[in-house]
Amino acid sequence: MSERVVPEPQRRRRRPTKQGVVLSHELIVGTALRLVGQHGAEALTVRRLGAALGADPSAVYRYFHSADDLLLAVAEELIARAQDGWRATGDWRADLREIGMRLHASYQAHPQAALLAAHRTTGRAHEIAAVEAILGVLRGAGFPDPEAVRIYHAFVDQSLGFAVLDAAALALPASAQSADLRVWQASYGRLDAAANPHIAATAHLLAADMRCSGYPFALELLLDAAEARLAAAR
Repeated sequence: MSERVVPEPQRRRRRPTKQGVVLSHELIVGTALRLVGQHGAEALTVRRLGAALGADPSAVYRYFHSADDLLLAVAEELIARAQDGWRATGDWRADLREIGMRLHASYQAHPQAALLAAHRTTGRAHEIAAVEAILGVLRGAGFPDPEAVRIYHAFVDQSLGFAVLDAAALALPASAQSADLRVWQASYGRLDAAANPHIAATAHLLAADMRCSGYPFALELLLDAAEARLAAAR
């Protein structure tokens, strides 16, 4: 793509596309999310977007500077969806828990896009609002600024790290997902107790627990640690 982005008031098409719709930033990002979800990372091209939109691929140039600009817009959309409807309650643990679970859920709803976008920093309005909200929760709880920043960093990295890990599993074909889960029963569940006593003792628990994301429990551990540090600082 080239540096030909046109300001919003000047770039709206006067005529609908072949699909009967008028192009917009939102429509292009939504279509990109759908294509990536259906076909993976290789779908994020101007040619395929143009075909899906029923428009000349060059029309996308009027909205995005480059393929990376479009990818950042996709990342920003996932953050926006996580924030939609969130309101602070004043209970810092509950507020952080909800933000974390919302982020995780947003990326799990679009696992292929999560693999492309979760590690990116957009610097755009919704990401800025998310950073402001998390830091506001932590500072409002009484964490000193250096501690608030460190906990913010750990919180976001944990949320996005699990989002990518779980998204990678969800992005696998269903047969591969099932095969991975069966390993816990077929392999770990049959290990010799003399050689692997700890696995043998907990194999049934492992097989059940590995069917779910470890994120909710990991998030509680982080919140417990943050609360302990806050109490120690007072």
